[in-house]
Amino acid sequence: MDIQKKMQRLLEHMVEEGKERGIQIAVYHHGELIVDAWAGIADSRTGRRVDRSTLFPVFSVTKGIAATVIHLLAEQKKLDYDRRICELWPEFANQGKEQVTIRHALNHTAGLHLMPEGADCDAIMDWDAMCALIAAQKPQSAAGERRDYHAVTYGWIIGEIARRADGRPFARIMKEELCDPLGIADLYVGIPADLEERVAFLEEPGIAQTEAPPAGPQAIPGWLWPLHEWMNRAEAHSACIPASTGIMSAHALALHYAALLPGGVNGVELLAPARMRLAVDPLILADGVPQPMGLGYALGTRDGAIGPGPAAFGHGGYGGSIGFADPDHHLAVGLVHNLFSPCSGIPAIINELKQSLGISWG
Repeated sequence: MDIQKKMQRLLEHMVEEGKERGIQIAVYHHGELIVDAWAGIADSRTGRRVDRSTLFPVFSVTKGIAATVIHLLAEQKKLDYDRRICELWPEFANQGKEQVTIRHALNHTAGLHLMPEGADCDAIMDWDAMCALIAAQKPQSAAGERRDYHAVTYGWIIGEIARRADGRPFARIMKEELCDPLGIADLYVGIPADLEERVAFLEEPGIAQTEAPPAGPQAIPGWLWPLHEWMNRAEAHSACIPASTGIMSAHALALHYAALLPGGVNGVELLAPARMRLAVDPLILADGVPQPMGLGYALGTRDGAIGPGPAAFGHGGYGGSIGFADPDHHLAVGLVHNLFSPCSGIPAIINELKQSLGISWG
């Protein structure tokens, strides 16, 4: 059985077993699209089925896309990783943030992981308002001192760095520098209203906001929970938050990562191999131990989905969607779904894919 048929049947099986509701997977291997499969229900309220054009909210998978945008601007010499953010964004230079660099923002060591005070559901829809709040924010740690996952704030920090360096809004840079060269039409951070009917409806059984949110600042504040419910709203779909509001197809995600592999895909190599080596150089903190984190990309680990080797890179998202590239095996994968459950079939799907390609977990 060829791998397309095998993966198609596996997706259908996962849906039949109730481990998945709606799901897509796309796989590039040695520059060729070898899997483009989907199954199940995109919206359980209407019975609408998943097809190739279905768009899935992917939460932090978006961070890998945002990182690519920064690396594209670095390749164009519009920014340098060790440039202080305040040199591009003067308002950022207060509360002890003068030494925070673009590198710190990319590898989550900027100390700005908490949602700033004054933010709420209305404010996060306003780009300028959120950037002003972050510029006024006091960091929780010195630049480069520790890695604290910037779950949502990463989006405005990285997005505003891109805007200040280039002049165009983040979504426009992403479209013109990343999507257009690859012919990608199904990757958005903030969708147009006329695409709303194509977006999958997210489900997370057993999750509800039944308690008051914790007091004090949080990386993901209580007013955003439950995350799947917030991301089912049209206003969330339209929001440009490059940390978490990406909406895309598995094929678009896989194509993005395929274009980052040596030689690229379909005649397009988004970034030169030398640039990618810089992008996946592991973070090393004061203890000298390499972290599984590069400049905006999570790095492969022996037991992780983005693996098995440290050369692999990508980003997962809340609920389990994931995109990654493995240069050692000339592999790029996009996998998106809409049922968030501890019983998800995604680990088994990735494992079966790698076994079918003869990729050992080491």
